[in-house]
Amino acid sequence: MKFMMMRKADSKTEQGCMPSDELLQSMGEYNRRMHDAGVFVSGEGLRPTSEGYRLTFRGSEPLVTQGPFTETRELLAGFTVLEVDSPEQAIEWARQWPREDVGDGELTLELRRYYELADFAEGEGLEVHRQLDQQLTRQPSGINSYLMFNGHCREALSFYADLLGGRIEALLTHGETPAASEVAADWQDKIIHGCINIGGRRLMGSDAPADHYQLPRGMMVQLEYAQVEQAQQVFEQLAAGGQVQMPFGATFWAEGFGMLTDRFGIGWIINCSHCNGEDS
Repeated sequence: MKFMMMRKADSKTEQGCMPSDELLQSMGEYNRRMHDAGVFVSGEGLRPTSEGYRLTFRGSEPLVTQGPFTETRELLAGFTVLEVDSPEQAIEWARQWPREDVGDGELTLELRRYYELADFAEGEGLEVHRQLDQQLTRQPSGINSYLMFNGHCREALSFYADLLGGRIEALLTHGETPAASEVAADWQDKIIHGCINIGGRRLMGSDAPADHYQLPRGMMVQLEYAQVEQAQQVFEQLAAGGQVQMPFGATFWAEGFGMLTDRFGIGWIINCSHCNGEDS
């Protein structure tokens, strides 16, 4: 069952006061504990209502009102979504909310359970939601590119992580596996599985022995950017030592577009479409 744990607003959050570094650290550790326990779904902080809006529906047209709103104790400053086995488990996690957020004042959390499809009566309306739920269930939790290298996986993934603002999650060598004794000495430090995390998106790869390695064909990794300058910089750094198939520049469908094969033999498409496709 899912619960939303709502952190109610107070005078400080409505004034836009940012959390201290101590609180940020405690909150991060708290979220990590929930993540490690398998109950953390998501958690977000909300800007003050002075930057928010309300839509009131009376008649055919909604009335849009810009904040701030005065009833502070009824407002939200943030929320956490938990996937737990019982209300008691949700309450126990709420009890562990970082005390640094309370300080000398008062803080209110509210727990509300999500509705589930089984709670609703059968009908055409429910069937629409059930079909959508089934569609979402069929979707994978991630679609990742897996790249093959001719002994340069460590160098390549390290370069990509730095260039693309990612973080190396794994660089497992053949020598670190149970099959290490079956691997040639000059291949012990080659990568059997590597992974970089780029804002929740993963780029994976490994080294293939020479008798199994083939240059990638029929596929390219596409990077989408909102800013032309950034897209061009990434294009130029990837192209260094590689081969350009289509120089980066404006096209009829994009503000910036280019195609290349980098020095590791990996093909890339760099795209900066008009407002990320919103105009199409």
